[in-house]
Amino acid sequence: MTQPPLIQREPGHLRTALSLATAGVPVLPLRQGKVPFGNCPTCAKNVCGGRPNMKTPGPCQCPAVCHGWAAATTDTRVITSRAWAPAWRQALSVAYHPGGARLTVVDLDSASAVAWARETLPPTRTVPTTRGEHWIYQGAMPSANSVRPDVDIKSRMQYARWLGRGTGTMATLPPSVLALIVKEETTPAPGEVVSSLSQRTTWDRTVANGCRHTETYVRTGLDRGLALVRSRTESGAGSQAFGVARFLGSQHAQCPGPCGLDAIGWEIVATAVSVGVPETYARRAVTNGLHICGERAA
Repeated sequence: MTQPPLIQREPGHLRTALSLATAGVPVLPLRQGKVPFGNCPTCAKNVCGGRPNMKTPGPCQCPAVCHGWAAATTDTRVITSRAWAPAWRQALSVAYHPGGARLTVVDLDSASAVAWARETLPPTRTVPTTRGEHWIYQGAMPSANSVRPDVDIKSRMQYARWLGRGTGTMATLPPSVLALIVKEETTPAPGEVVSSLSQRTTWDRTVANGCRHTETYVRTGLDRGLALVRSRTESGAGSQAFGVARFLGSQHAQCPGPCGLDAIGWEIVATAVSVGVPETYARRAVTNGLHICGERAA
């Protein structure tokens, strides 16, 4: 027995998807439950290796809507292909890959989360959702769930449901959102931390022969940043280390490299550990800070 309502859904969702794709936003259909369609038999249980743009690159060239967010595309030939047609006939909504469009969605899933955002985050384009709002910023970052109560970050390696263009002017991704992926409530006492850090290695010009800055400039900025981390003896040293790494890394965006960012990162990690931050946490925070800037760590 045919189900005309399923067939009637196709044109509207497909038109929306094509409009977004034309604007450079990677899209995919969602089925009941607001989730992507399951993998085809060939890709079941990910035996195909996954699509090439996933976290672990693989050989999959499947034309079907497989592998969730990684199937999102701006290729209108794929979107309107015969392989995608059954999914569109059953689709209940359209999703997009924010990171693929250089966007970040702060998913606020309750009234209290929305109130927190209005008090804390810079205004940007907002889209109403069933339980709260999506705040959309220009710029991509790592995704993370539950960064605080009822708040998720959707950007790279994630999808978000398309709920309309929203209202307001889209702002550039701010440090306050980037810092949400660094979770830390308190800084443990220094005596409680066990570190495997070896003998101190400091940054100098010998590890930065491609840096356009003077040694004095880099050293002064680094020393000031380390002082900020040392001052966080009660709480927030890990978050401060993240912020320092992000700021210092951004100073080298126009350098041909190498700039010795690995040595700079080591000094920040060592300083954070010295005031009680667990070494694994400190390394992760600093790595995230440097990585978000997209800088060379050579």
